[in-house]
Amino acid sequence: MSVSSEDKKLRLDKDDSTPGKYWGRDEKRLWGASLFISCASLYTTRSVMPMSIVSVAKDVHWDKVQKGTVLSAFFWGYCMTQVLGGYLSDRIGGDIVLIVSATGWALITFWTPFIIKLSSDQHTAMVLVVISRVLLGCFQGVHFPSVTSIVCRKVNDQERSLIYSFITSGSQLGILICGSVGSILLERFGWSSVFYVSGCAGICWVFFLKYYLVAQQRKKQIVLSMKDNIVAGEKSHTDSGAVPWLLFFRKPPFWAIIVAHFCHTNAFFILFSWLPTYFHDNFPDAKGWVFNVVPWIVTIPSAILGGHLADLLIRKGYSVTFTRKFLETLSQVPLAICLLLIGQNLHSYTNSVILMTIAVSASSLHKAGVMVNSTDISPRHPGSVMDYKFGGCICLSSCIS
Repeated sequence: MSVSSEDKKLRLDKDDSTPGKYWGRDEKRLWGASLFISCASLYTTRSVMPMSIVSVAKDVHWDKVQKGTVLSAFFWGYCMTQVLGGYLSDRIGGDIVLIVSATGWALITFWTPFIIKLSSDQHTAMVLVVISRVLLGCFQGVHFPSVTSIVCRKVNDQERSLIYSFITSGSQLGILICGSVGSILLERFGWSSVFYVSGCAGICWVFFLKYYLVAQQRKKQIVLSMKDNIVAGEKSHTDSGAVPWLLFFRKPPFWAIIVAHFCHTNAFFILFSWLPTYFHDNFPDAKGWVFNVVPWIVTIPSAILGGHLADLLIRKGYSVTFTRKFLETLSQVPLAICLLLIGQNLHSYTNSVILMTIAVSASSLHKAGVMVNSTDISPRHPGSVMDYKFGGCICLSSCIS
């Protein structure tokens, strides 16, 4: 996960003197908050099916194999668009990719209840649901490569870990919202309402992104082009050239982040997808809002603290290599230990909640470790490198099913 001297030729966009290259303070706050909300909305829609799967399965008579098929179908689609999402984000801009993808996953989430009930034949209905889940994964697969591409191009090295960790910690807020508000909607209005509300929230964010945030950015770019004559400079920020894949494939740091991200993804999504089912099967009398909320409460401050710690270590003179490895160790070791203990702890509800809380909290430190590492080894192609880190989801789909 280090950046060796022979890789310096990959880092061609380090000229900080270009006007308008990085966000100013106000832009940083506006875009940071907006992308934070985007991650929250993304994970709200992603959490709906795992949280509602027990109720949905009871209503439409799915067995455990069918539930596993529905949950795992998402990850097959999620893997398909990683390369495309990273490539397009580096070439045409992550904001454009975000608008298109968010429109897709928000609408699919909204229409999921209709898809489930579209056919009276269970086999046909299952096929339609699986297809919709694959498409949902396809649209959501481009999100984080797009966010990574935007942050790498608009935030300097000294602040990147904190801002990236803050933005991506929105995913934990999304899980928290779905677990709390979603649990209330589920109990009072049925599982369909959770899909409708989360889908509508995603559509609202798309309108804000397209008609306010991106429109405002385009106006600023036009003004800068007229005043400072930086048209060519702005073009160079999105036109990154060909991705040197052969060079990447020969570098141990590239493979290190793939392996590390696979390990994290495999552990995290087992918790994410099967957490409600685990508690429902082993502690059937437990309140859903407790185990859907409590483990995720501490993850947002944990993720932000991890980003702050990473930036602090770098400012103190520690190498980027040491910083990323240190944060990743703090993430992976407690997560692995908690997973082992959870598998043996089937009788104590309190201990299970505590272990889950520690596990998901530790997993959030991954954001300041390997997850932001693609911006270190290749600032010109962060989205493209980011997509290969998500290759672990391919094996994860088989694991979940």
